[in-house]
Amino acid sequence: MADKKKILVVDDSALMRRVMCDIINSDERFEVVEQAYDGEAAYKLLKEKQYDGVVLDVNMPKINGIQLLRMLQQDKIRAHIMMASTDTHDGAAVTMESLELGAIDFVEKPANIVYLKGDEFKAKFLDVLYAVVTSRHTNLSSVPVLPRHKQEEHTQSLVNLVRKSKPAVGGQKIVAIACSTGGPKALQSVVPRLPAELAAPVLIVQHMPKGFTQSLAERLDTLSAIKVKEAAEGDVLENGTVYLARGGMHMNVTSKAGKAVITYTDEPPRESVKPCANYMYESLKTSSYSQVVCVVLTGMGADGTKGIVNLKTAKNIHVIAQDEASSTVYGMPRSIAHTGLVDQVVPLDDVAQEIIMNVGVK
Repeated sequence: MADKKKILVVDDSALMRRVMCDIINSDERFEVVEQAYDGEAAYKLLKEKQYDGVVLDVNMPKINGIQLLRMLQQDKIRAHIMMASTDTHDGAAVTMESLELGAIDFVEKPANIVYLKGDEFKAKFLDVLYAVVTSRHTNLSSVPVLPRHKQEEHTQSLVNLVRKSKPAVGGQKIVAIACSTGGPKALQSVVPRLPAELAAPVLIVQHMPKGFTQSLAERLDTLSAIKVKEAAEGDVLENGTVYLARGGMHMNVTSKAGKAVITYTDEPPRESVKPCANYMYESLKTSSYSQVVCVVLTGMGADGTKGIVNLKTAKNIHVIAQDEASSTVYGMPRSIAHTGLVDQVVPLDDVAQEIIMNVGVK
């Protein structure tokens, strides 16, 4: 058995610390070696010692989770950080900020102590923790988000290039993106680089609980020229709009009065996730779109692979996978690469460009 991964738990609630420590220590891969009751105590420990992973509460006295993340970045203190977050609207917005500041992923702290001690929460917690401690990235790997005007300058030069080099793209196209661990940050390197004139709608399934996807959509919308929204039941798909699947439901595309519309279904989790990208891809089999550009970004597991393989039987697809070096967790991109269906393997920074080149602009 390899050495256990050493974990630091940071939370101002003694009960939460005890519950999280019990969960972590119940798994032979991990061991809690230290606890801190606020950000100040955690900062002192992180300055002096190294841990394989840090479980960090968002709301704490003295120095909160966000302030601690900023201090670690400023002082170039490297850590693999998982946030423990609440699902309030403010909590979700703060969680998005923590991911921008280098936290690798988060787990939602349930309000109900019974659920907190249940098997479902425990399994989710340990899966996320394992992805965080084994990630090739740390809090210092994150690239700062470019200001919107800079993104737009970069995108406009791409649009001009596409207009010069390619004729108008024929047929109806749609872009369908799947991502998980590291996805919220990765999406900030993709979505803001897409132009408002993109000649296709964009669907995104990012594995996230209910309550967090709206904050992510709002954040991406403020950074982007292209419109971004949390997809609502009955939305008619329009070119130049990004539709982010709502957490806790499966997003599908169906046809209604000759138009492609968003519908949600409430089947159990698939690939242990809800929303699951496989449902999104499979629903496109009967859509009116002549080509589907499938994009698989960073994430643990294999979601997206079965759906894309299935979609290939009915549609012309073009598959873009994020490369290993730029992936926070090289699980989902590796899985689709193993099928032999991938047309392009590209670094994260080139994903938007390849989407634009493949679907064109209005």
